[in-house]
Amino acid sequence: MNKRSSFSGKLGFVLAAAGSAVGLGNIWRFPYLAAQYGGGTFLLIYLILAVTFGFSLMIAEVAIGRKTGLSAIGAFKALDSRFGFLGVLAALVPIIIFPYYSVIGGWVVKYFTVFLTGGAHAAAGDDYFTGFVGGTFEPLGWFLIFLGVTAVIVLLGVEKGIEKVSKFMMPVLVVLAVGISIYCLMMDGAMEGLAYYVQPHMADVSVKTVLSAMGQLFYSMSLAMGIMVTYGSYMRKDTNLESSVRQIEIFDTAIAFLAGLMIIPAVFVFSGGDPKMLQSGPSLMFVILPKVFDTMHFGNAVGAAFFLLVIFAALTSSISLMETIVSIFQDKFHWRRRNTCIFVAVLALVMGIPSSLGFGTLSFITWAGMTILDIMDFVSNSVMMPIVAFFTCVFVGFFVKPKTIADEVKVTDGRFVGEKLFTVMIKWITPVFLVLILLSSVANAMGWFKL
Repeated sequence: MNKRSSFSGKLGFVLAAAGSAVGLGNIWRFPYLAAQYGGGTFLLIYLILAVTFGFSLMIAEVAIGRKTGLSAIGAFKALDSRFGFLGVLAALVPIIIFPYYSVIGGWVVKYFTVFLTGGAHAAAGDDYFTGFVGGTFEPLGWFLIFLGVTAVIVLLGVEKGIEKVSKFMMPVLVVLAVGISIYCLMMDGAMEGLAYYVQPHMADVSVKTVLSAMGQLFYSMSLAMGIMVTYGSYMRKDTNLESSVRQIEIFDTAIAFLAGLMIIPAVFVFSGGDPKMLQSGPSLMFVILPKVFDTMHFGNAVGAAFFLLVIFAALTSSISLMETIVSIFQDKFHWRRRNTCIFVAVLALVMGIPSSLGFGTLSFITWAGMTILDIMDFVSNSVMMPIVAFFTCVFVGFFVKPKTIADEVKVTDGRFVGEKLFTVMIKWITPVFLVLILLSSVANAMGWFKL
């Protein structure tokens, strides 16, 4: 078996893992939820959950990966043979997500090209997005471009591909986010949107607020996808695991907050202060925001910069998804990296085609009002991920014991500052949160309980 790849050091690991965590969910989902659920109150709840709930799950996953030196499919079984099923479940999550995520990534590349070539006004048309995704060949072409770029970077390897690209893209992403935020905040009337975003609205606080913050954090930080286990397996023993996880959380939360600064004030100016315009999902990213950019001075430039930022966010996440799948197949079948990358790329292409065609040629295939892409998203995000995370907590809390994780964290310098918090969270509190997330997500998707 080939020697396992590794990140060159702490910076490489943190930027790559943060890149994985920073994705489309940060850009289009976080601002919408923050605006809907109490502004500054939502932000405070999110931060509290990040340093407790998110911290515990991420520490556990990274430590399991580093301790075993294996991807998810082998790591759980290596520590306790009874939990081999958990590795299989965790492995299936990125296999389901990666193809449809790349389809959406292709849409982002399309919109970047449109704004770069001066097409802001066309993109702002009411039927532009539905006309585009409802086509047959054009969405497939952009999907193939995004998938191809991801595959080339992963093919180059952990240090020469993923780490090198992350060290370039993540700083550029931050600069773009800060620059666009400043530009949007300087627009007339933007301060009203800023106040709506950051000021607490206690009347909006409810169980739904907490559940929404928990759900966003869970999906935002690349948990329960096998990604952090895989990246942990590439982490050197002399890299401080605890401080690395805290830095990833800070990076991920900062980008999500900046996304709100970019989007909420601009949409408020465009809509005359109507918060209903802050819709979730594709409608915000591909319908509302192009209309906003079209009304701005230098709208094409701002729109192009924004979608370039989103490309980087989407790419760093898709890279981590594909790398996780590649690592899973390599660990399972001991294939050469190049052959594994080609196989995974072809598999993703075949699996992604139905999602790409699901708004046009295959639009007749629906379930509970969901398209093929929505179904894949529901199964992976709303059902499988909470289940994987729940069993991870049971696995760590009651079988291999929290001390096993704590000992791995202490390998570097003998310290684990958050050990007591970690133990309580992973055994008792986080599993309860995960059951609530699973129940509320399924109920929300089925229309029984609206978040």
